[in-house]
Amino acid sequence: MSIDLIILAAIAVFVISRLYAVLGQKTGAEPPARRFREAPARAPQADDDTAVEGEDRPRIRPAFTGPAAAGMEAIAAVDTTFAPDDFVKGARRAYEMIVGAFADGDRDTLKTLVDDDVMEVYTQAIAERDKAATEPMRLVRLRQARIVEASVDDLKMARVMVSFESELSDGENMRQAKEIWTFKRSLTNQDPNWLLDEVETAS
Repeated sequence: MSIDLIILAAIAVFVISRLYAVLGQKTGAEPPARRFREAPARAPQADDDTAVEGEDRPRIRPAFTGPAAAGMEAIAAVDTTFAPDDFVKGARRAYEMIVGAFADGDRDTLKTLVDDDVMEVYTQAIAERDKAATEPMRLVRLRQARIVEASVDDLKMARVMVSFESELSDGENMRQAKEIWTFKRSLTNQDPNWLLDEVETAS
């Protein structure tokens, strides 16, 4: 074999080895490997508490306690989304919004939060306050909110009474307020919002 053929063969081997070294490396254009292995399919368990695939887990209803337990149970029997803790949170927000809107004379906001009878009383009170040019009482602190009674009538109208304890001020004088607000909602209506139906002073 001539020296020229030996040199060409050596060059060919070198080029092929370099191509393999380059093409054999990952370039970053490939899809990344899975970070987590897929869990193997689990066979349905015999335990009654385990949901079989394709079946919905039963909704766990909250526990109702206290003097309003029976009424809340009746509401939840019709409206399965009713939960006392969530209701109290919503009632606190409604209290803050209504007291604030009343102090500001914001009738448009009040209309969305109270029923017609309460709206009529608030409208008259705002007019009398404006006429007398007195400072409104504003919420300083909402100390407590708790459900004290609940019921559903034959027409599926639900009512929940909430006791509120708060501190109000007109800028000079501080007043402790203890009131019971009754919220109502028709359980046959798709609208989930509750309206203020009545306000009374707590004894």
